[in-house]
Amino acid sequence: MGTIDIIPDIHGQIAKLRAALGALGWRRSPAGWIHSDPERTIVFLGDFIDRGPENRAVIHLVRDLIDSGKARGIMGNHELNALHFHTVQPGTGQPLRAHSDKNLRQHGSFLAEFAVGARKTREALSWMRSLPLFLETEGFRAVHACWIDNSINRLRAIAANGVLSEEQLIRAADPADEFFHLAEEITKGPEHRLPDGFAFRDKDGTQRDHVRLQWWNAGAGTWRDIAISVPVPDDLPDAPLPRTLMAQTYPAHERPVFFGHYWLSGDPVLQGPNALCLDYSAGRDGPLVSYELHPGETDNVKNLSHFQI
Repeated sequence: MGTIDIIPDIHGQIAKLRAALGALGWRRSPAGWIHSDPERTIVFLGDFIDRGPENRAVIHLVRDLIDSGKARGIMGNHELNALHFHTVQPGTGQPLRAHSDKNLRQHGSFLAEFAVGARKTREALSWMRSLPLFLETEGFRAVHACWIDNSINRLRAIAANGVLSEEQLIRAADPADEFFHLAEEITKGPEHRLPDGFAFRDKDGTQRDHVRLQWWNAGAGTWRDIAISVPVPDDLPDAPLPRTLMAQTYPAHERPVFFGHYWLSGDPVLQGPNALCLDYSAGRDGPLVSYELHPGETDNVKNLSHFQI
């Protein structure tokens, strides 16, 4: 295995992507994308679209790298949302993802370049549909938001190579269907209901009784340890986690897993010796952070010098 550049959520920011590739030593030649190390490759962690203004250019560049065998990519929640937005339920003719004001705003930069029903839109969506929900090699794993073994193993058993069929994609929009819960967890991350009587207010002031979980935190022992995106952790119970919940965290002995999705800020940090989130809000005003996975680096990801900003 040569060095692998792990690149997270790009969100239509073509200038940041081009700058990152250049800093990593990639360049476009008349013969295609090349690197001075002929064995070097790239893994993209999904969320290629929305937010930023140049979705088409990002898709074109990423597809160019994948089609040439220089890169692999997985599906993010924004690609899954887009597929549902542009796909209708066969029984009703209604879009699988509602064309509400909120969803139109979220998907707005993509729609500015890819009109609903246009041929180029259908072609871009067909490519998104070909992306798997996870990637696994002997040395590492990659997923957009969450790797929980039970969910990944179940998806592996019912979806070839983690790629959803047209039927499975439609089922993934139905909250009553198993595919919905698998796709939600893998592309958006797990949530869990707090014990009775507990709730917190999120950054927008909305009261919530479910928390997003640091599924990568195998050392978590209490609700305060495992919760993420809670403005006042003291709102949560300082009580032991249920054993069933602790069993869903990522085992410390497993191969490294890379993911994006969580809109971190500040200086890049390691989430654990074998778990690394690379999303530092490049879709808005943050940097496109990447990680160089070097040959033999398969037991942990402890080397902070391998971050590229």
